Amino acid sequence: MIKEIREKFNAAFTQEAYQNLLAELDRQLGIPLGFRVAETPVFIDQAFKQKLMAAGDDLVNTILRKDFKQITEKSIPQEWKTAHENERPHFLTFDFAVCRDANGELTPKLIELQGFPSLYGFQAELAKQYQNHFPVIANLTPYFQQQGEQQYLDLLRQTVVGPHQPQEVILLDIQAKEQKTAVDFFVTARFLGIEIVALEDLKQVENRFFYTKDGVEYPVKKIYNRLIFDEVENREEAFKNVPDLLTTDQIEWVGHPNWFYRISKYTMPFLESEFVPHTTFLSEVKTLPTNLSDYVLKPLFSFAGQGVIIDVSESDLHSVKDPENWVLQEKVAYEPVIQAPDGLVKCEIRLMYLWPDGDEKPTLAINLARLSRGKMIGVRYNSNFDWVGGTVCLF
Repeated sequence: MIKEIREKFNAAFTQEAYQNLLAELDRQLGIPLGFRVAETPVFIDQAFKQKLMAAGDDLVNTILRKDFKQITEKSIPQEWKTAHENERPHFLTFDFAVCRDANGELTPKLIELQGFPSLYGFQAELAKQYQNHFPVIANLTPYFQQQGEQQYLDLLRQTVVGPHQPQEVILLDIQAKEQKTAVDFFVTARFLGIEIVALEDLKQVENRFFYTKDGVEYPVKKIYNRLIFDEVENREEAFKNVPDLLTTDQIEWVGHPNWFYRISKYTMPFLESEFVPHTTFLSEVKTLPTNLSDYVLKPLFSFAGQGVIIDVSESDLHSVKDPENWVLQEKVAYEPVIQAPDGLVKCEIRLMYLWPDGDEKPTLAINLARLSRGKMIGVRYNSNFDWVGGTVCLF
């Protein structure tokens, strides 16, 4: 969106440089990436950067409300409610569509938010690799408030590891090294010196939790949680090795599981901002809008865009059996703004915050962007196109 830099980048772009970038990312993982990386970063000017930061501040102000836990208590499914919840989320991620306002100016509009970690390791590495392979953008930065990569990694380490020894902290997910986002796990483990542990490999003896590496047992004091409980198909089978994991006071969570639910689509109806589309719990809709084509229907408890109905009909609304678990949201019109060689591409930007223990407010640290030519933004919906996929904003 910075015309001069866009023209320079596109003029300098070669498929060879792009393929070398992908090869370097694959080398760091050891296997091919699980998702598509776009051919280009997004170039953000100062005016739009300030709008993004203002939009993020509006959402943070809601989360800072004294009654925030009270108004979001019903968001947590009883079967996944985890004990010993901390006072604040360690991670916040806000997804904004790039749109045009009534005056024709570019503006961010909220699509979704989560109190759950994103690709905090990979995004730093991706920005660096873009700059290594395309020197024309070497003087730009993906960071909002940090001076560079090292200061950013120090903040990430403070949030995730804190006062613990790195070997006492694990990154946890189901079949962790086989996830589509495994590249982020590997990069994060390298940055922080922590271990990647699959849930099935975590063990419990009495009230002690540990993992084994090279025949040596290591105690677990802290979990960097990347496990989305909604994806666990069989609870008893998944937690058979660690039956007390969700109730123990021997583990410190960084990214406590309850915050995944508290800060989610469930939060949308409580937000007040010019950057947030009107959103209502379906159970609270008294009169159906006459212009249903201007709305989308979203299930509260889904991930990566699954279950979203874009072209809503009255029959869709009437067929919902649990309206308290759905929201009707004003449709957001993405504006194609990223100049590809063959036309304009739509863009979504994720603001990524870190909130170490002891800090009064979260720090807006880094970002993620996704480019799309289809109706849905996620990389899974754009697999047959080029100049689409995951990327990063540079300022």
